[in-house]
Amino acid sequence: MNTKEELINEIEKTPEPFLFEVLDFVRFLKVKSGREKLENAMMSESSLAKDWLRKEEDEAWQSL
Repeated sequence: MNTKEELINEIEKTPEPFLFEVLDFVRFLKVKSGREKLENAMMSESSLAKDWLRKEEDEAWQSL
């Protein structure tokens, strides 16, 4: 049984009042994951910008 099947099995046995919390937690994890990806992209951009914004880089890409 894979993780998704185990999760579905557990959800089917979970009392109705707890299902809202389960759903809320799953949504939280999705938002958290998206936020972390965005933060990583922003950190990479600012780090790489140090090289991208140099005159030498502009000159190197002129001929392409």
